[in-house]
Amino acid sequence: MPTLPDATQLCTQLAEIMRPHVTPKTALVGIHTGGVWVAECLHRELAIALPLGVIGVSFHRDDFSQRGLHKGTKASNMPFDVEGAHIVIIDDVLNTGRTIRAAINELFDYGRPARIDLAVLVDRGDRELPIAATWCARTLTFPASQTLALERDASAQLAFRLIEK
Repeated sequence: MPTLPDATQLCTQLAEIMRPHVTPKTALVGIHTGGVWVAECLHRELAIALPLGVIGVSFHRDDFSQRGLHKGTKASNMPFDVEGAHIVIIDDVLNTGRTIRAAINELFDYGRPARIDLAVLVDRGDRELPIAATWCARTLTFPASQTLALERDASAQLAFRLIEK
């Protein structure tokens, strides 16, 4: 089994990569659930002025008609004006690109941003859509039979776990 990266260390690394590009008008939007945890960390590390946005992608997933709503479906919350904003979508693991596509569709329900960037802790490849992260802390390769999951314990510590499908 490969050694899994330290999620907290990757959050700090990602913040340093992003820091030169963050302005007072930058807004972070975390994708439920792991992306929100990473966005919370980045929001603190980067001292972002705008409140943190949260996005749920359930209604915009391309497999919605087959799978329906998941039990733990979360609502989106954009506590700032999306119109004309510089938005950074935050996710934990970038894989096929389908979750990011759904997040962008959901985001446009709130308005038309001036710019959208993507920041992820880990890019594991296997893209099915032409989606790429603007900022990525680590690129890792795993067999398709494994899923890399970000988890958070009761003390808010983040850690990765490798799951066999």
